[in-house]
Amino acid sequence: MDRQEYISRAIAKHVRISPQKCRLVADLVRDRFVGEALTILQFSSKKKASTVVEKVLRSAVANAQQKSPDVDVDNLYISEIFVNQGPQWKRFRPVPMGRSARILKPTSHVHIYLDERKGS
Repeated sequence: MDRQEYISRAIAKHVRISPQKCRLVADLVRDRFVGEALTILQFSSKKKASTVVEKVLRSAVANAQQKSPDVDVDNLYISEIFVNQGPQWKRFRPVPMGRSARILKPTSHVHIYLDERKGS
């Protein structure tokens, strides 16, 4: 899909959640209408990831309404959603014998692109 052919988009960067966990939730709502996607996210068992994706989705809907007020929110669907890996936070934890172990705390970049589709 050409990125110029979308109604609105929303991006959340440096979200403190693993991209792998967030992608599981993103796969649930890909190619769905916005109302249906919000319902799925509300009742998802992966609470942290679904909260992040829901927040970005609501932002994309608000962007669509701001960009063109005559757009029908019921016809908006998620044309593209993907989660990329952001920078990792590097932390150290003491381990036995005076050594230290590295702990990597991953971050994510969540991208949502909305488009309009007629029908249900």
